[in-house]
Amino acid sequence: MATMAAERVFLDTNILCYAYLGQSPFQRPALEELEKLQARGAEIHVSRQVLREYVAAMSKHGVLPVPVPMSGLIENVRDFARSFAVLEDRADVTELWLELLADTATAGRQVHDAYIVATMLAYQVPVLLTHNVSDFKRFGSRISVKPLLP
Repeated sequence: MATMAAERVFLDTNILCYAYLGQSPFQRPALEELEKLQARGAEIHVSRQVLREYVAAMSKHGVLPVPVPMSGLIENVRDFARSFAVLEDRADVTELWLELLADTATAGRQVHDAYIVATMLAYQVPVLLTHNVSDFKRFGSRISVKPLLP
């Protein structure tokens, strides 16, 4: 009897930010979606890039009404590393990223999104959970983009 492969989902940085921002109107949907994925036994993935982006976004001055102390962000990253599969930057990720940059109109900050897609492709994670669906439309033929909100 064949076993069914586990659902594999990659989390965009904004999902982690919303899950930990009590003042965000998106906290509840982010937490609920994470709970659903865990309840279904999904493999939930992040990358080293996403962890760096999380700390950068959450520590940026003037963005949050009350800054999150760095010690709290460090503990959050350690929690993420325990809770999710952390995908490493590797040479094949970089090669796929360069191919994406050559094949897909991408510039400026969008190159970070392309690197997320390259990581997903290298590790064969087909689904991206994000609130920024428009950022990833250009990669729709390569990955499935699952919006945080319908």
